[in-house]
Amino acid sequence: MINQTKKNKPIQRIKMRIRKGDTVQVISGKDKGKTGEVLKTLPNDNRLIVQGINLRTKHIKPSQEGETGRIVTEEASLHSSNVMIYSSKKKVVSRVEIFLDKDGTKKRRLKKTGELLD
Repeated sequence: MINQTKKNKPIQRIKMRIRKGDTVQVISGKDKGKTGEVLKTLPNDNRLIVQGINLRTKHIKPSQEGETGRIVTEEASLHSSNVMIYSSKKKVVSRVEIFLDKDGTKKRRLKKTGELLD
């Protein structure tokens, strides 16, 4: 029998419209309806880490003698399709629109409210 091996796909970085520092609201999953700030984006996996969302508890053993073990609560990543940008002024979620400004620079704004993000 011939052994079949998986061919590794080249890592393709996904263009994300959500950036670090944006306020987002979760639209699906166990944390649906919660809002938080984006701490980190992972464009290779199309995922992000949001403050206070998707918390995981981790039990850490003591590494040295005399040290005690501890329980750490950390944010786990979630898929970018499960969140939408949240407008704190109008209290509404919206999609992001990229447009060219008068001086030719690319800017981001919310489709529903027209609020500028950059």
